[in-house]
Amino acid sequence: MTRMHIPASGRPHDELLEEMAAYQQGDIDWKGGKTWSLLYPVSDEHEHLLERSQALFMNSNGLNPMAFKSLKRLESEVVQMTASMLNGPSDAVGTMTSGGTESILLAVKSARDRARRLKPWIRNPEMVVPRTIHVAFDKAAHYFDVKPRYVTTNDDGRVDVPSLKKAIGRNTVLIAASAPQYPHGVVDPIPEIGAIAKKKKIPFHGDACFGGFMLPWLEKLGVQIPDWDFRVPGVTSISADVHKYGYAAKGASILVYRSIGYLKFQFFISTDWPGGIYASPTIAGTRPGGPIAAAWAAMQAMGEEGYLALASKALDVTRELRAGVEAIDGLTSVAELQSTVVTWRSDDAEVDVYAVADQLAERGWAVDRQQHPACVHCSVNAFNAASVKPYLTDLAAAVEHVRAHPELKTQGEAAMYGMMAKVPISGLVQHSVREVMAGMYAPDGQAPDLAKVGEGEDDGPMLQFLAKYGDQAMALLDKLDGLRGGKSGRR
Repeated sequence: MTRMHIPASGRPHDELLEEMAAYQQGDIDWKGGKTWSLLYPVSDEHEHLLERSQALFMNSNGLNPMAFKSLKRLESEVVQMTASMLNGPSDAVGTMTSGGTESILLAVKSARDRARRLKPWIRNPEMVVPRTIHVAFDKAAHYFDVKPRYVTTNDDGRVDVPSLKKAIGRNTVLIAASAPQYPHGVVDPIPEIGAIAKKKKIPFHGDACFGGFMLPWLEKLGVQIPDWDFRVPGVTSISADVHKYGYAAKGASILVYRSIGYLKFQFFISTDWPGGIYASPTIAGTRPGGPIAAAWAAMQAMGEEGYLALASKALDVTRELRAGVEAIDGLTSVAELQSTVVTWRSDDAEVDVYAVADQLAERGWAVDRQQHPACVHCSVNAFNAASVKPYLTDLAAAVEHVRAHPELKTQGEAAMYGMMAKVPISGLVQHSVREVMAGMYAPDGQAPDLAKVGEGEDDGPMLQFLAKYGDQAMALLDKLDGLRGGKSGRR
């Protein structure tokens, strides 16, 4: 392996830009509408606005708001606009973060530190969350030693409220729920949970990272959604990603608290460092000004009319995609329509979802495979309007191909995802995934070919087993899944 070094002499700018553009040739064709997640484009004009806004504040650093007063003003106004959209009280406060994960990490950290101050007898803090809550809560639990108590969901994908209430104990420092949850796009029963949280005087975080900038407009368009924001008295904080349906540049989320009494536990302050007194409102030290400025520009440029228009178009696309999926023999939607999400699964034993996903990937589509139950997720944008018909055409063809070729279930990524979704020992899955990640980030690491994992000496034992005994392994796991009562379904 030859290690790359900084060049001895600088290279021409045009040459560098051309080379970087060439690197993108292997990326998914999002401009051609081949992706149903990750990106939230609007138009070339809007993209140019974001580029200019970021460039204008490229060298600004939000670490010191006294040095960059303009940046602090932009952040404050973004928070105020978001709090207003979320029906927050006049004294609602918050900060911008680098994304939904940081917003969630801070919500958990703040609840933990608040409990340390107000309930010092809690030595083993816990949070009560639905099984479908975003995985960032699991990351927060790992980082901040707050044990997650996961609560089962009902058949409709929403958390079971009686089970949630039962899971709350003397060590509970936070309750959280989704609006909507990402896998299936349904909103948890926020009013019922809020009433419980308020009665027990426990902070309640509404994770609206995915839908915070879409649900307000869907409500105006007549979609039936129970109250989910600060209209619910028990909600004490909400996270919403402006780089999703807020159509801002990547690296921008907002965490809003009902009052400063909650926000103050988010701050990190050190007074003994020889470098001086250090205070930071978020996890990051240096805070790039570009995403903050671009978020402000996006919200100002869109306006309520712009957001409502894009939400209306996205809703139309969602309905068209959902109806098209349900018209395909062998497929059905996973949950009711409460957001711009379409998640589909198989209702035919001869049609393996992951094998269908492989066929879509071969046709150039980016595919979000999910588990419990096995399904495929589509985040719908207005931008996807032209993609619906070709997607449905390819999807129907993929289903028929899989039905005619049942052996595809035990090949390629279908086999890997199918096995990982059903294997009863999660430690084996973790070890195998860790080996894949280690390979990606090794000195000569590249994006893995998941269809070939399990063939190398460094792959995890489960992946090696799958590569050698794929057919037998999948048959055995199918039988085991049946004996367990289909527990690989939603938990």
